[in-house]
Amino acid sequence: MTRTATAVLALGISSATGVLASDLEKEARWAGQIVDFLMDGDAVYLDDGRSEFLALETPAADGALTRAAVIMHGTGVHPNWSTVVLPLRVGLPENGWHTLSIQMPVLPNEAEDADYPAIYDGVPGRIDAAIDYLTGQGAETIVLIAHSQGATMTAYYLAETGREVDGFVAIGMGPGISGTAADNLAHLPKVSAPLLDLYGSEDLPQVLQSSAARSAAATGTPAFRQDSHSPEDKTPSDRRGAPALPPSAPDRRPRAFVIRSPLT
Repeated sequence: MTRTATAVLALGISSATGVLASDLEKEARWAGQIVDFLMDGDAVYLDDGRSEFLALETPAADGALTRAAVIMHGTGVHPNWSTVVLPLRVGLPENGWHTLSIQMPVLPNEAEDADYPAIYDGVPGRIDAAIDYLTGQGAETIVLIAHSQGATMTAYYLAETGREVDGFVAIGMGPGISGTAADNLAHLPKVSAPLLDLYGSEDLPQVLQSSAARSAAATGTPAFRQDSHSPEDKTPSDRRGAPALPPSAPDRRPRAFVIRSPLT
């Protein structure tokens, strides 16, 4: 049976049982388009325990697999998305990072953000599969880098599983949806990995307005840094445009973590 046929069958089973799951048919369409025109890296298929999913692997320029980054995209897109994801997955290898950009669970195009928490139970299997794949190849340092909805999924994953990684870079992360699996402010206190919270100076309003709340919530990590970046900047600038932290949220930003982060 082809991967596309398997995806459609799995989608039908999920619909018939009333279980909301990732739109595997959409994933298969994305995969077909990406693999046919892939210019950088190699396509690999991983198994999350429910189905196979696409990942794009790009080795470090020096061939080393000492440092690896799992990259996760935002709402409803794919692991080769031209905004944020593609530049990271092909740019980091030039700086000594082996990257694995993975397909995250997605819903049909007409879905709203509020619909996404219902498929978060499909997230841990995918990130686990990516980490296991990299450690199986000998990766010694693994950092999770995620954008937007992917950052929320990653915060959920780290909070729920407690799996140890060497760092979490959240790009354009908002407050999430309170009281759901996508509640970032509830998850962040449980995230123990070193955390870099990175956002643009012209990011979405909910991202900008929740920066202080995210800082205050990130109490579980011993190393936290929050940076904003403007279009004119060549490099991220610390807290540019971010509201001041309340006294109850001390800044915990060891320089060692920033130096080691894959974005520097």
